[in-house]
Amino acid sequence: MSDVSLALEKQYWVVIPAAGAGKRMQADRPKQYLPLLEKTVIEHTLDRLLAPEAVAGAVLSISEGDAYWPALGYKTEKPLLVARGGKARCDSVLNALALLQQTVNDAKTVWVLVHDAARPCVRAEDIAQLIERGSLSDDGGLLALPVRDTMKRSSTFSAKCTANNAPDETHQVQQTIDRTALWHALTPQLFRLDLLLAALHQAAKNNQLVTDDASAMELAGYHPQLIEAHEDNIKITRAFDLQLAELFLLNQLS
Repeated sequence: MSDVSLALEKQYWVVIPAAGAGKRMQADRPKQYLPLLEKTVIEHTLDRLLAPEAVAGAVLSISEGDAYWPALGYKTEKPLLVARGGKARCDSVLNALALLQQTVNDAKTVWVLVHDAARPCVRAEDIAQLIERGSLSDDGGLLALPVRDTMKRSSTFSAKCTANNAPDETHQVQQTIDRTALWHALTPQLFRLDLLLAALHQAAKNNQLVTDDASAMELAGYHPQLIEAHEDNIKITRAFDLQLAELFLLNQLS
């Protein structure tokens, strides 16, 4: 079978874990539901990820009792499935993948773009590059950025407070890390549905903590491709990030 035929057989779905509470944001609601340019963060995110013609649909993992999502009334012409969120991000992704596996005909031909709900600024051209290059092999791929700052590894020890609101921990430089081969992992991260599902199950079975999907694939012996993205693909974590995301979106739309 030719490479062209294989490419035509591939189907792409988006998976968005959106069950987090976003406590660091200190807002009155989870950060994915905060307003951003006349929409919510998650609506911008879904718009970006569902826009490519190659994307067949999406699976969204939300926490039990989430009243914000149904209240949005989000509309899309593509299938949008809702899965139960888990205690950790990896649990939410697993639940979404399991639901998707029950929905599609052949998990071996389905590729999933797992994306953070709080990254509404991802660019269409970066998604296109990830789909084109990340699905060339079973290793998959992820959007990433080369580290440009000097990186320090710290040692931490308890310290007595010497002033009001002073931290009870002190961090000191233990070592300077060579940044030459270091990258910041972003999302989306693209992997074959059946392979990612197996990798996450294996990590859970071995009690291995994975903070992103690429980590699970690495533990399973794969070597995902790093695909350089734009720097405005930020993750909204704190209040200032929301202002920054607004500036980035306005700049992209201008």
